[in-house]
Amino acid sequence: MRMGWGKILAVGLALALTGCGGREAPRATGDVVVNAPRFGDTDPHPWDGRDPSKYAVHGIDASRWQGDIDWRAAQANGVSFAFFKATEGGDIVDPAFEAYWDGAGRAGVPRAAYHFFYFCRPAIEQARWFIKNVPRSKGALPPVLDMEWNAHSPTCTRRPDAAHVRAEAKIFMDALERHYGQRPVIYTTVDFFADNQMGRIGNVDFWLRSVAGHPSTVYPGQNWTFWQYSGTGLVPGITGKVDLNVFAGSRAEWRDWVARRAR
Repeated sequence: MRMGWGKILAVGLALALTGCGGREAPRATGDVVVNAPRFGDTDPHPWDGRDPSKYAVHGIDASRWQGDIDWRAAQANGVSFAFFKATEGGDIVDPAFEAYWDGAGRAGVPRAAYHFFYFCRPAIEQARWFIKNVPRSKGALPPVLDMEWNAHSPTCTRRPDAAHVRAEAKIFMDALERHYGQRPVIYTTVDFFADNQMGRIGNVDFWLRSVAGHPSTVYPGQNWTFWQYSGTGLVPGITGKVDLNVFAGSRAEWRDWVARRAR
């Protein structure tokens, strides 16, 4: 959906991300720049006080559906990190991945590539496909394993048992860690997390989806590093809706996390 800037700004007020304070001048430690978010939302959730505005570091995740992105504008308006869909299964590459990867890199936006897992193909084959298509770029964030149920898949609606899911996740992550030198992040959803007891997987940063409640409520007792809080966000530099995310800590903790986890 195409919107004029006036409408975007009006909707942005509805989200009211004022908890992060006013616009901060770009500050950098190495390649890390953090700006206060100037985002909107076409369908904002009525947060009850434990809302995304309490967090200082915001970012997006994108795939081909977001179209062309002006990375300088996005960064200036609060995109402090970005996740991009790179691969799916063992034979699909997102057609926007290369342009996003290069564009965000040139703008100095910390970036990570994610793989959408396919339950009808062995994990090691999918790991090799990801490695074939995602470069080892200097300064990149850890790769991401996206595991969720896909009831609408035209070719694979298989739902293996929880032990098998966790075993496949480990195979995939171990292969990527050997290649990239970074332990992958796991992205998942509320139902998938519960169905497969994903919290039993140790030594991993979780990126959790929860668009109608704080992760501490929706994933009780589970530590998390990234929270996807909206699927209907509006960001200057991006035409149409985009997913919005926060990092769990402060600006200083973000810079420290990037220093430790970026390659």
